[in-house]
Amino acid sequence: MIKIYTDGSCIGNPGKGGWAAIIFKNNEKKNLKGSKDLTTNNQMELTATIKALEYISTKDKIQIYTDSKYVKQGITEWIKNWKNNNWKTASKQNVKNVDLWKELDNLSSNFDIKWTWVKGHSDVTYNNEVDELARNAAESN
Repeated sequence: MIKIYTDGSCIGNPGKGGWAAIIFKNNEKKNLKGSKDLTTNNQMELTATIKALEYISTKDKIQIYTDSKYVKQGITEWIKNWKNNNWKTASKQNVKNVDLWKELDNLSSNFDIKWTWVKGHSDVTYNNEVDELARNAAESN
């Protein structure tokens, strides 16, 4: 099983953003990270997950750890209704970050993914490490 830790960071919201992913595959660890000038924290959280899935080329089972309830609940719960309602929320508003959600939905459909929420800034070693990578990416932007 491939294990992936993802995180996004933003200095200001919107502001300078960074994203990061740590991928464990075949006993190897790979760090990915990037940045964007004007973005939001939620956009960076989604981007981290998208970039991690784009990196994976095999059909192995995947476990994704995120401290973003927005990402976890969005992809596992809310997205079904958004799609049924033509990308509108329950209050008939346009879904924010719809382009990223569509991309994540498309990518995730190619994999068998277990989505796991972890408490941010807790004692989860790799969640703390990916948080630091994302913050550094935002700060270096």
